[in-house]
Amino acid sequence: YLGLNAQTLGELQKLLIYVQIYLVYVAYPSFFLSWLYALYNLSNLLLIFCRIKMPKTHVVHLGNSNELMEIAEDSVAKRILREHVRESLGVRNEDILFAIINSVTRGKGQDLVLRAFYESLQLIQERKLQLPSIHAVVVGSDMTSHSKFETELRNFVISKKIEKYVHFVNKTLTVAPYLAAIDVLVQNSQARGECFGRITIEAMAFQLPVLGTAAGGTREIVIDGTTGLLHPVGKEGIMPLAKNIVKLATHVERRLTMGKKGYERVKEVFLERHMEERIAAVLKDVLQKAKEHQKT
Repeated sequence: YLGLNAQTLGELQKLLIYVQIYLVYVAYPSFFLSWLYALYNLSNLLLIFCRIKMPKTHVVHLGNSNELMEIAEDSVAKRILREHVRESLGVRNEDILFAIINSVTRGKGQDLVLRAFYESLQLIQERKLQLPSIHAVVVGSDMTSHSKFETELRNFVISKKIEKYVHFVNKTLTVAPYLAAIDVLVQNSQARGECFGRITIEAMAFQLPVLGTAAGGTREIVIDGTTGLLHPVGKEGIMPLAKNIVKLATHVERRLTMGKKGYERVKEVFLERHMEERIAAVLKDVLQKAKEHQKT
């Protein structure tokens, strides 16, 4: 059904009604009348389509793999990974490291994160806050693709003279070392946000607070003010995100508490066994409905 939800279909239906009114009462006479009526009939067909009852949809949240949880709960492994990654980035152990771990595309919002990070540096300077250095790492880079968007990101960093604090890392399927190395994850997907956002629950497994957009699946994962802080999508979210960066950089205890709460939430809801149980429940429901349908 074109991936549209019931609300979107309702909006489309209203639009098509307006199209019909225009075609019947306002449309050009005679010369264009034939094809306008053809379009009118097409809109009627679409309206019929829109009235089709949407099938029942089951949403199954993902769960962290046992392998990732083993690393996340191994303090020795995390310490070694943290030291190795930070050394490779030129970041000290006491520095505060924020990361956005996604494919580098405009929809993931790395440009807005870097603008917010720059604004956070300005806020720290204006308020004369005594903090360890804060750094941002963009994991998911791919300069071999010669992406215009990635070039924009790098040019922004150069223009603002923050190369010392912003690091780009090539895309990788192995995220555990970076989750062990950072202090805060930023999940900044735009528009409708992430469908779910596996990296969010992976970060929470590593006891990391999450700064996320108040959209999509992130709202279902992150408890605002408890396991992280949410901000609006788009340019409106730049300053709120900048302030949230400063908040977590300033309040160490709050940062650590949010991380622990996030870990507890993962243990309660987002493990592999939880996902298996949810899938089993869906299959059981589907089979039950199929049996009832056969009887009728």
